[in-house]
Amino acid sequence: MIAFHAHESGAALAAELAREAAETLCAALAARGRALFAAPGGSTPAAFLAALAAEPLDWARVTVLPGDERWVPPGDDRSNEGMIRRAMPCARILPFWRAGEGPEEAAPRLSTELAPLLPLDLAVIGMGEDMHCASLFPGAEALPAALAADAPAVMAIRAPGAPEPRLTLTLPPLAGAGRLVLLIRSEAKRAALAQAMETADGLAAPVSAVLRAARAAEIHWSP
Repeated sequence: MIAFHAHESGAALAAELAREAAETLCAALAARGRALFAAPGGSTPAAFLAALAAEPLDWARVTVLPGDERWVPPGDDRSNEGMIRRAMPCARILPFWRAGEGPEEAAPRLSTELAPLLPLDLAVIGMGEDMHCASLFPGAEALPAALAADAPAVMAIRAPGAPEPRLTLTLPPLAGAGRLVLLIRSEAKRAALAQAMETADGLAAPVSAVLRAARAAEIHWSP
């Protein structure tokens, strides 16, 4: 059963989810001395990330990584790393983008770097109206491999309509997170999510494949 939490506003969603996320990360710090958090990209999560950054955590022991990344440098307005750094200046970030490499070169190295850090203690992802999550896009050539149970942790994705190539966490690390949260806003995305959960075709609705495979998943929504 995937829990659904409705919030009256984006501000209420950001505040409540930040409190809950901080509790999750605190528990991880207490249990194993460190925590691993995959943060969502795009513009919607910035308020949540800023609220989380204000929580009194030992941020030196929390590693934050983007759940996916457009292949642009962090100074670019479309960079998820850049957005996370602005929202969470306290965070210790594991970047995906590296100068002088392409996504296909970077993905195997990042998978190797992540292996000893996994599992994720917390992963928060977003969703597009096309039912993609992270950078798991319907129609992407690499999507079947990225949704496989034996996929490497990080893969390069080139998706129809996406202006840049991307790196993304794949199904195994996302579904294997101690806690997986889908953060969405707007009635249109709520309708898209309902449509996604009605289909058994994960290639058409990657968000459904990830949520259904998750150890512990929940949805936080606001208008």
